[in-house]
Amino acid sequence: MDYTVAMQRAIALAENGLGKTAPNPIVGAVVIDSAGLIVGEGFHDRMKSPDHAEVVAIKAAGAKAKNAILVVTLEPCNHVGSTGPCVAAIIDAGITSVVYAVSDPNAKAAGGAETLRAAGIKVVSGLLEKEAAYSNRAWLTKIAKNHPYFTWKVATTLDAKVAATDGTSKWITNQTSRADVQQMRRHADAILVGTNTVIVDNPHLIPRGEFVGYTKNPIRVVCGEQELPTDALIFDDAAETVLVKSKDLEVLVEKLNELGVNHVFVEAGPTLGSAMVDHCLMDELVIYQAPSLLGSGKPFFTFDYPSTISNQMRLDHISTEVLDGDVKSVYSIRNGE
Repeated sequence: MDYTVAMQRAIALAENGLGKTAPNPIVGAVVIDSAGLIVGEGFHDRMKSPDHAEVVAIKAAGAKAKNAILVVTLEPCNHVGSTGPCVAAIIDAGITSVVYAVSDPNAKAAGGAETLRAAGIKVVSGLLEKEAAYSNRAWLTKIAKNHPYFTWKVATTLDAKVAATDGTSKWITNQTSRADVQQMRRHADAILVGTNTVIVDNPHLIPRGEFVGYTKNPIRVVCGEQELPTDALIFDDAAETVLVKSKDLEVLVEKLNELGVNHVFVEAGPTLGSAMVDHCLMDELVIYQAPSLLGSGKPFFTFDYPSTISNQMRLDHISTEVLDGDVKSVYSIRNGE
C-alpha cells in the first residue's frame, strides 16, 4: 500500500502544533485500516495534553487501532518523559505496522524503531523524510546545533531599506503582509528584538488576530544593554518578557536554551539581526518587500564584508509569494559556509 497521502496528512496535522509543543517537536500521526481508510488521527499539542501524536491518534481510533497501520512524521519515542514511551502505546494498541518519516536524532528518545521490530511490528522509515524534516526544522536544528532555530523577519523597500533617513518606518509593507507576520509570530515560541527596537518603536510583540487553539502568547525576549522605558508595551501581562542584558550572543543563546524554545522569530533591527548572521546563528530570512524605493535610508543588513563579488553571502531560496503587491520571500541561510 502507498502511504504517501497518509503521510502528507500527518505532516499537515503536525503543523497544527506550531508554537504549541516546545521543547518537544511537532509531530502528526494517522491511523489507517487495511483498506487505507483513516480511523484516527492527531498531533502533539502541549497546550491541551501531554499526549504525543501517536497516542492522540490511537485514542481517536479506539478499537479500530487493532491490526491497523500507524503513519507518523517522527520515529516513535522510546523513553519515559512526562508521558510513557510511545512505542509501548503502539504495541499495546495492537498496531501491526508503523511508517515514519524522520528518525529521531535525540539520543534520549531514539531506538523506537528497533523496539517495535523486536515486538514483531513491521517498520518502514524515510517516507517523505525531506518534507517532514522541513516542517519540523526548528526542533531538528535545536537538537543538531544546541540552539533554537532563528528566523529573521524584515520588511523593506525594493532597495533594501527598513527606514527612511528621519527614522520613520511605518508602514513600508501593506496590511496583507502585516497580517501574514501575525501568523508567523503565532507559530513561534519566542519573539526576539534588541533594546533599540523597544526604545524607538515600542512594539507590543503580541500576535494580533484570532488564532484557534492557542492559550498563551510567545515569550518576548529583549537583548541588549540599553535601559528600557518602564512603560514600554513589552512590560504588560499579555506574555512573559525576558530581558537579556548583554550584547554577547552566547549569553543570549544560553538563555533561550534555558527557556526551552524551539523557534525564535527575530524582529530585530539591522544591528542585532546582522550580528546574528555574522556569528552564524541565523537560520532563515523572511523578507517582505514593498514595491517602493527610498534611495537613502537605513539598510536592513549592515555588516561590512570584503568588497569583492566572490565574497557575497549566498542564500538558498525556499519560496516566494505575492501578497497584494508586496513580495514575501523565504531563504535558508547557509550557516558556517
